[in-house]
Amino acid sequence: MAITRPKGTNDIMPEEMKRWHYMENIMRTIGQTYGYSEIRTPMFEHTELFQRGVGETSDIVEKEMYTFQDKGNRSITLRPEGTASVVRAFVENRDYAEAQPTKYYYQGPMFRYSRPQAGRYRQFNQFGVEAFGSKDPAIDAEVIAMCMEFFEKLGLQRMELHINSVGCKVCRPVHKQALKDYLAPSYEELCDTCKNRYEANPLRIFDCKSETCQEIVKDAPTITSCLCEECTDHLNELKILLDASGIEYILNENLVRGLDYYTKTAFEVMVSDIGAQSSIGGGGRYDSLVEEVGGPDMSGIGFAVGLERTLLSMKAQEVSVLDKEPINVFIAVISDQEKVPAYQLMQQLRKNGIAAEMDVLGRSLKAQFKYANKRGFSHVVTIGNEEVQNMRYPLKNMKKKEESKVSIEEMILTLKEEA
Repeated sequence: MAITRPKGTNDIMPEEMKRWHYMENIMRTIGQTYGYSEIRTPMFEHTELFQRGVGETSDIVEKEMYTFQDKGNRSITLRPEGTASVVRAFVENRDYAEAQPTKYYYQGPMFRYSRPQAGRYRQFNQFGVEAFGSKDPAIDAEVIAMCMEFFEKLGLQRMELHINSVGCKVCRPVHKQALKDYLAPSYEELCDTCKNRYEANPLRIFDCKSETCQEIVKDAPTITSCLCEECTDHLNELKILLDASGIEYILNENLVRGLDYYTKTAFEVMVSDIGAQSSIGGGGRYDSLVEEVGGPDMSGIGFAVGLERTLLSMKAQEVSVLDKEPINVFIAVISDQEKVPAYQLMQQLRKNGIAAEMDVLGRSLKAQFKYANKRGFSHVVTIGNEEVQNMRYPLKNMKKKEESKVSIEEMILTLKEEA
């Protein structure tokens, strides 16, 4: 029996990688434009980081983490999300002692054991940003604008931005008690998971996927109705800044995020083209996480985008990722005698930044041209004894069906002009 990839994983083949490179180029451009620097953290961390940072009542910690004992009998977890790792790196490397704010972006694989579905894998990829050191709603607005600009530059349309406030340590206890009082008569009807959440973090019940639980909390008091003055002012200023930026949003008072570290601002981006599970990214503020991980009292905010979900949305909306056809040259050889000059030409083109290949399977000239057509090369150069002697080579533009004899210098100049 052939060995297959594990359930919930996916191979990204060369043709698909074009879309990934397209996304990654936009990530880097936006990161640089907004003043964010790239950071890369390990793919596994000590389990305690996620228990303390993400929260033991979250679905991720309770049900989805890939956790194991290593050979040193240490509990290790494959990172299920990026923020906790970035915060740990920020603290461990003492970047909090530098001039603030500190702004990072990252991308890479995450791991969660959950039921695979369209665009959701057990190993999946995220693009995210984190900004530390500012409590100003302006940094919240910047992070949200950056998230929306990423999707817009990809070419996505029909997006909805949902925002909310999930309060702080002052108003969260008020809402927690109001929510418990409301839920108490229906406690026995809650799912087992939400019964556990009832005491520890009843706000998470809003995020439950059970239809019964959703019906129970439909008219429950929202956190927005219990906000303290500081959180109310923060949300109002954020809305003013988003309005000033021309960013449309929906105030969704039932919006909570799936991680326990969020405070104040929470947001999510939805698209309707990929079914009921329509979220492709989101984030929010976390004013206690840096301290929880062992750093100073310093606030942070960020977002993460599911790249597989984003690609699914792009395909659903038929977003084109290539504006220009790539310039790549196939060098067809008439006989074995021209292999060496063909190889020299290929390397010369490559050193000038022009993609080039030649036959390495001993095909006939006819078969070489058939291969070049099938692979979609933009140009073909044919090399025989006459071409080598005269140092003039027939360069054929495969799309235009035009051919001209040129020197190597002219060939390089022509191809660079077309690139």
